[in-house]
Amino acid sequence: MADKCDLCLLGLIILSSLLTGISGVKDHVFISSGENVRLSCNNALSDCKSTTWNYNRFRHSAGVALIAGGIKNKDTERHERLSLESDCSLNIKNVTEEDYGFYKCRQYVNGQKQGPDADVFLHVLHVSVSLTSSSSSSSSSQTEISPGRSVTLSCQLYSYTVYSCDDRVSSGRFELLWVNQAGVDLKTDSRYQILSSSDQYHCIITLTTTLLNEDNNREWRCQLTHRNQLETSVRYTVKYSEAQTLRRHQAELQQQLLHKVHDHIQEKLKSV
Repeated sequence: MADKCDLCLLGLIILSSLLTGISGVKDHVFISSGENVRLSCNNALSDCKSTTWNYNRFRHSAGVALIAGGIKNKDTERHERLSLESDCSLNIKNVTEEDYGFYKCRQYVNGQKQGPDADVFLHVLHVSVSLTSSSSSSSSSQTEISPGRSVTLSCQLYSYTVYSCDDRVSSGRFELLWVNQAGVDLKTDSRYQILSSSDQYHCIITLTTTLLNEDNNREWRCQLTHRNQLETSVRYTVKYSEAQTLRRHQAELQQQLLHKVHDHIQEKLKSV
């Protein structure tokens, strides 16, 4: 009986190896915008002169050759941010939301495909900032804004997939949350308005709140979990300018002085 089980196990291993060789290696990589990322190639060669990296943003769009014959395609907008490592992995510096999509590494020997392809799905998390009382908008991690203004932080997950965001969330594949510095879900705080929306390619969660004086240097974080595992997060730090901080301090001092003058006048009136 044990011999039969061993044979069955061996058969499953062989079948798994055959299927992997046919379908290739599939990898999901999660990254936040502004960071650097490394996409692995299923390298089977001693050099990368016969390596190609192709890219698709949408499922039915035409592919773009980023690397051909181990050489970067300089016709692409982001070629300066791309580099090839000695193991043929693809490096992307300063990732943007435009970099999400499907990447394929393929290698050739004498014109014949060598080994299985490496298929990499790159998911990018990005936060943008908008002020409701101003037409200005920013996507930096630190934005100089002022107390009393209403700010909306929009956190978007950009993904190459055939499934809608609602399907991915309801199935437990993805979850987006806004949390504070202690990791507490901000949906539990009535000060914040948290809304979720989606389309086929983007999962979106927004945080809206009115800024307070004490929010200076406060950090909020949008985090992505995939099958209950934290994959990546984007931090947003409220940063008031020195001029705003000085004006606020002067206003507080003036207010304190007015109170003292008022109290002094009241005391004088009582003594009359």
